[in-house]
Amino acid sequence: MSVDAMTPRYEAAAPAAAGAAGPAPEGRKQVLVRLLWIGVWLLYLASPVSDLFGGRYSVAVSILAGAGLTAFVLVYLAVVFTPTPGGERAQRWVYAAIGVQLALSFGLTAGLGRDWLVLFVYVAVSCGAALPPAQARWAVPGVTAALAGLGGCVDRQAELYPSLVVPALLGGFSMLGVTQLVRTMRELREARRTVAQLAATEERLRLARDLHDLLGHSLSLITLKSELAGRMLPARPEDAARQVADIEQVSRQALVDVRKAVSGYRRPTLAGEAAAARGALASAGVAVRVHVPDLLPGLDRDAEGALAWALREAATNVVRHSGAALCVCAVTLDPAAGQAVLTVSDDGRGPAGAAPARGNGLTGLAERLALAGGTLTTDRAGDGGFTLRATVPLSTAVVGATPRSGG
Repeated sequence: MSVDAMTPRYEAAAPAAAGAAGPAPEGRKQVLVRLLWIGVWLLYLASPVSDLFGGRYSVAVSILAGAGLTAFVLVYLAVVFTPTPGGERAQRWVYAAIGVQLALSFGLTAGLGRDWLVLFVYVAVSCGAALPPAQARWAVPGVTAALAGLGGCVDRQAELYPSLVVPALLGGFSMLGVTQLVRTMRELREARRTVAQLAATEERLRLARDLHDLLGHSLSLITLKSELAGRMLPARPEDAARQVADIEQVSRQALVDVRKAVSGYRRPTLAGEAAAARGALASAGVAVRVHVPDLLPGLDRDAEGALAWALREAATNVVRHSGAALCVCAVTLDPAAGQAVLTVSDDGRGPAGAAPARGNGLTGLAERLALAGGTLTTDRAGDGGFTLRATVPLSTAVVGATPRSGG
């Protein structure tokens, strides 16, 4: 076989072998596909195989050389099938396998001649595929230097080995790039799974907050009206029937709200929650004054929704826990501070300690406000009751906001 005929075959060996890189195969089908793919590129070992069966060597030498070439191919397959390294060092057997490949390449080339120099190209590919990047960056040039040095000894005319230096470097560093690409893709998949888990967790928290706020308010109102209907029977059946009708209406609305919350479409408004708060507090026998501006310039939908949830939670807590006679709810716009403020205060029993403890409802409300860039504070009212203060940022300056009062 002439040098000119062999050269293009060697030059194609390294990039072709790059197709073998990637993560370890999973399952018998992937193993077979990988073996078939790698086996195609092993055809570039035709030059040493042709030399081996060319009748130049004795039977003993041919058997030894054939065993060495077979061992080289098996070790090469084992190396390129190993998963892409992710740490600073590869597994010990990888170093041993590459050492065996290198020793076989030296021995076979030194003993049998230049037709076996192509083995060094596969060693360079193995270094790029299986070694960590920091080690592969010097291992690939080192193998190439060994190829050039030994090639200068076995190919006196220097006709063959220069055409193998570039494929060895190209194959080794191409394989290094492929392994880094595979590792990056693996990290991206892991990051994608993490983001998906975080999104699912956030959605569960959102749903838990919504359901707590929706059902806590509605069930408190249902409980209150059920107690009223029980006290009205049997003396005032007409009034009890009205309370039962109200219970049915509240239940139906709660079912609608839960469905909307689960679907992610429900966005409460301050006007709607103010009206609901009036009705719920009045049914509980609590005098109520609600001050809500007619216009809310600078308050976007997310911020208004957060304040509306805060108003709902505060009104529900007054109904369930306060025993108050009066509740005042007010929304004010503070352009100087760039925020809208909701304050709900009652004259009821108030918290037992100096620092009021937060239950699930207030904790979820604080998280909801934080998502909108706002804050939640709670404290004892001046008359011994409870005060809740929720703030959200304004997106633009507030001009000419006029409060609207209702009682």
